[in-house]
Amino acid sequence: MAKLSTTTRAALRENFPHLSRDVKKFPVRDGEEPWTLREAEELAAFLLEDAERLGRELAAADAELSDLLRNSGDGAGDDQADYGSSALEREQELTLVNNMRDLLEQTNHAIDRIRKGTYATCEVTGLPIGKARLQAFPRATLSVEAKAREERR
Repeated sequence: MAKLSTTTRAALRENFPHLSRDVKKFPVRDGEEPWTLREAEELAAFLLEDAERLGRELAAADAELSDLLRNSGDGAGDDQADYGSSALEREQELTLVNNMRDLLEQTNHAIDRIRKGTYATCEVTGLPIGKARLQAFPRATLSVEAKAREERR
């Protein structure tokens, strides 16, 4: 566990002013230790840094996609292979942008859940998501059981 920088600690205090109080309410599954402030701070810091990174990458990918769409006819000529290659490139870039946008949305949702004190609670069942699950995937909103039910449908 790396020590959090002064800048990171300041960002945590600004974004999550009640984290030291709220972390005591984060539920855990049977057999898990209660959340510590340090664990919550590390996850919150990761999510804040990831949201910032994703925002930058999304802006760059959006700009690249706009360029691809704007210049979609340039240089393609009448060659169907060139046209198909350009179309594939645009489709791949669009998929990348959409995936990044979804990941940023999930990250922001997790940040909001920490702010509201509802982090670590399954959005479907109201039961604990599980500390281990959240440490592996901090954006999780469903318990393992609820996620398994969702995937069976």
